[in-house]
Amino acid sequence: MNARLRDPDWRSAWAELPGGELPHWLDTDSEAGQVAATPAFEATGQGLGARGITVRADTAVLLQGLDLHLSAGEVGVLLGPNGAGKSTLLSVLAGLRRPDAGQVWLDGAPLADLDPQALACRRALLAQDSAVAFDFHARELVELGRYPHRLQPAADEASIADSAMACADVGHLATRSVLGLSGGERARVQLARALAQVWHARPDGASRWLLLDEPTAALDLRHQHETLATVRRWAREQGVGVLAVLHDLNLALRYADRVWVLDHGRLQASGAPAQVLTPALLRRVWQVQAQPVRDADGCPQLLVGAVTAVDSSHTRLGRFA
Repeated sequence: MNARLRDPDWRSAWAELPGGELPHWLDTDSEAGQVAATPAFEATGQGLGARGITVRADTAVLLQGLDLHLSAGEVGVLLGPNGAGKSTLLSVLAGLRRPDAGQVWLDGAPLADLDPQALACRRALLAQDSAVAFDFHARELVELGRYPHRLQPAADEASIADSAMACADVGHLATRSVLGLSGGERARVQLARALAQVWHARPDGASRWLLLDEPTAALDLRHQHETLATVRRWAREQGVGVLAVLHDLNLALRYADRVWVLDHGRLQASGAPAQVLTPALLRRVWQVQAQPVRDADGCPQLLVGAVTAVDSSHTRLGRFA
């Protein structure tokens, strides 16, 4: 067992996590940062699940044997350094890319067997690149989210686009050209389009999903929080499953129910954010040092600084304030 894991003061820095739970690796004799066993996923179960996902590009292995399961009504976040495989995994889970090995299930059915039209009615994808090729007005772009429902429009179809834009705080941009918007404004319009796509519960009770690739990357601080608060509210109140790629670990700590940390295409850790995002893991995956603290509202957060030439393992961590 790593000597630092025996240090009661160091361990106590994480002892005040919600529920009093310690990170999983503090209760094992293995080396710090070892990947926790992924809970078994039954293909017949509900939710979005993947097992053994492997993706190759020529001789490069982009993903290697990844497992994942997220229930509808939960917010999941994919984390990791640049090039870790997060966007690749999201594209596989969205059904846009077939893995070289492994399989994805949605509510127990193989994703590859689902009708694309039916899938589009219950799964919306927000891509990392929000650019558009045509000079749409913002409302016209949001209305594209309703295209999969054109054969069976909702009773309130005419108002859904405006309602989704209000939800994403872009109603005032409705008649603006998308090409004239800032990157952050365009990203929020695209979020409204994704919300419009899965606006209503399905008549057959099928789960709905929002898959978001770096939805906060272009946003200012206020809209980063508003965006993630909105999708979490959708998860809680409407039972929508949300899976997002993020780089901000503190946003993940605040808004996610579960996180998956990837590095070089492999899963490094998964579970509840406050248990997974430990200083040891950040040193190993991101090569940064971190100190756990608590925000004024009690939410666990991390103070992160770059690793210096001095071995950061000798730095004593403070308790959550």
